[in-house]
Amino acid sequence: MTDEQTDKQEFNLDSPQWYLNRELTWLEFNRRVLHEGQDPRTPLLERIKFLAIVSSNLDEFFMKRVGGLKQQVGAGVRSLTVDGRSPGEQIAECHESVRDILRRKEELEEELLGLLAEQGIRIVSYQQLDRDQQREADRYFHDNIYPLLTPQGMDPAHPFPFISNLSINLLVVTRYENDDHFFLNRIKMPTGVGVPRFIRIGGGHLYIRFEDLIANNLAMLFPGLLIESCSLFRVTRNAITEQNAEKANDLLAVIESALRDRKFAEIVRLEVEPGMNPSHRGMLAAELGIDEGKDVFAAKGIIGKRDFFQIASLDLPELRCPPHQPCDHFRLTGESRNIFHIIREFGSLLLQHPYESFECTVLRFLREASQDPKVLAIKMTLYRTSADSGIIPCLIDAAKNGKQVAVVVELKARFDESANIRWAEQMEETGVHVTYGVVGLKTHSKVIFVVRRDFDGLRRYAHIGTGNYHAGTARIYSDLGILTCDPVIGEDLTELFNYLTTGYAPDRHYQKLLPSPRVLKKALLEKISREIALHSEKTPGRIQFKTNALEDKEITAALYKASMAGVKVDLIVRDSCRLRPGIAGLSENVSVISVVGRFLEHCRIYYFHNGGEEEYFIGSADIMKRNLEERVEVITPVEPPELRAQLRRFLEFQLSDQRSAWEMQPDGSYVQRSGEDQVSCHEKLIRQAEKRLSDAQQQVKLRRKKIIKRKKSVVKE
Repeated sequence: MTDEQTDKQEFNLDSPQWYLNRELTWLEFNRRVLHEGQDPRTPLLERIKFLAIVSSNLDEFFMKRVGGLKQQVGAGVRSLTVDGRSPGEQIAECHESVRDILRRKEELEEELLGLLAEQGIRIVSYQQLDRDQQREADRYFHDNIYPLLTPQGMDPAHPFPFISNLSINLLVVTRYENDDHFFLNRIKMPTGVGVPRFIRIGGGHLYIRFEDLIANNLAMLFPGLLIESCSLFRVTRNAITEQNAEKANDLLAVIESALRDRKFAEIVRLEVEPGMNPSHRGMLAAELGIDEGKDVFAAKGIIGKRDFFQIASLDLPELRCPPHQPCDHFRLTGESRNIFHIIREFGSLLLQHPYESFECTVLRFLREASQDPKVLAIKMTLYRTSADSGIIPCLIDAAKNGKQVAVVVELKARFDESANIRWAEQMEETGVHVTYGVVGLKTHSKVIFVVRRDFDGLRRYAHIGTGNYHAGTARIYSDLGILTCDPVIGEDLTELFNYLTTGYAPDRHYQKLLPSPRVLKKALLEKISREIALHSEKTPGRIQFKTNALEDKEITAALYKASMAGVKVDLIVRDSCRLRPGIAGLSENVSVISVVGRFLEHCRIYYFHNGGEEEYFIGSADIMKRNLEERVEVITPVEPPELRAQLRRFLEFQLSDQRSAWEMQPDGSYVQRSGEDQVSCHEKLIRQAEKRLSDAQQQVKLRRKKIIKRKKSVVKE
């Protein structure tokens, strides 16, 4: 046995030291997002946007991740994560990390408000307004806010009121003149009812916060009383309220019940103004049932910084990134032919969003399918969509046009449950066959399956993607998709939908697709092992994964083994990553980067060198235990050489990025690259899509000129 082999055996891949914590690495990702707001290279309103994104992300983190950990603590769970932490230890470390992020957010807010003021965009206090401006603000309060407010007293006749999730509230202390007895009152701010958080005064860009305006008009709400103090507070409730769907007779009723429960779920965080009276802070913590020392966060500046999205969306192009309009797909531009004829001509088309239009590719595919008299059936999985995406109307039109339409709706898509219930009911009313997937599994796959009677018989067409069928996110998420008429993939999708719509016979045979939960994880582990076996000095092995998260322990351990065998492993992981790169003898052949920039990285690519017989896969699954074992996901091979070449360029742009890429260090921290090429991969992908389109349009012009020239020649003869 060589010394090298002896060294390799020293690594116990079950040891927690080789695995980073999922929650802490996700918070580390938010530090990278926040850095985009701190980076002076980023346009000002985009910096404001990143501040709002981090704030929104942290809200969701407390609702989902901290909420889930608190449930584990409450249930007495003592088992440790693969990185060796108990639920209580994770909460404590997350709180520490969050407090540091909050401090950085507060510093950034102060800086950005100063920069906005330099650009004539001022957010001021009521007291900073002149008298005329105050009168204008008071009129706005009287006409638009005052009728919406309902002060709630807190005394023996008025028990502590219900505080809704993420609501912004004023705790107002009042008393009668010449009376030392104080009254506590709560006023809920009018969010979500058409009143903006930042109220414009005058015709320019002068704003005050609605809570500031309310606080300076309390005399209207409490006539004859003296206002002793008023302080803002905000609560976050646990969003993990799932019931046992496996034992339910009606899944729809279970989800509706869970949504009701979520409104009243336990509090996981209380945010207060730093200057709040300590006794009032303690009273709120006690009434809300939380630990004042651990779960209360003093928030300087604006509480609920997610509302800065309003400022970030101001129509000031000079303070934003250059406008980006997704272009047509180069194979579909100027083509009035039926889209199924085009797909049949090329076999498969690779789609890149938001660089190429969702409207002119995916939505066009579904729209034409709903109207084409030769289309007999449409089947689809629906995880998230939007009111303006056009997806639901197309499905309804298809059913009205006599086509067999079956849609698998995931009711448990977190925070989209209500919308999905509405879509499901609306489709059912118009004849669409709606099912809710397989009991015990979330359906997270992104698939549209179309059966069409072509000139030579039935043919199956499909779209398989990495992103949701959501028009809004298709403009800001970086995703991939494929339109194909590959007959084998069509056969596999027939098997998949038969499983989804019946819930039976999970051991179906798939020839090309790698679905979870039965196939994908096993296939990835086998392909990693194959890469190790095929690795040699002559044909070095290589694995490249692009994913949102690398959390599964078995896959992480397999990648460690690949590195120890000499296989080069390149990982592009957006947020949570358990693997520690660059450890001598263990992961020195692994690099991990995270790309954070203009668009949110969301696509998944899996590449294996395979001894020269390269394999590329794209699909919906991240490398997380839940995705591989508890969800229905679909990964598809990408086989046409032209499409593989596009994926290769996509990966190389990201791997070589010197503007938006961060390199993970062995301890789990990240260092942003700072090379000479300051054009981000996102900008390069925009240019590449535009060039593909321009080249295609030029070829069309040349073909037309040749046709015209040929016609003229015939006429002369």
